[in-house]
Amino acid sequence: MINILIADDHSLIRSGLKKILKDESDMHVSGEAGNYKEVMTQLQVHIPDVLLLDITMPGRDGLEILAE
Repeated sequence: MINILIADDHSLIRSGLKKILKDESDMHVSGEAGNYKEVMTQLQVHIPDVLLLDITMPGRDGLEILAE
């Protein structure tokens, strides 16, 4: 099973991605985040196999998250 964390500041995008991925039998959305702080909190709870990361989130952006 591939665990996925979705990080995007738009809830509609997160919802759409979750809808698409729920039909995949070998993928599971294990968490979601809308900003830098939420991403870092989620990463402390579990490390996903895949991080779908919005690069242009407000505040600290996706590139900063990647650097950490």
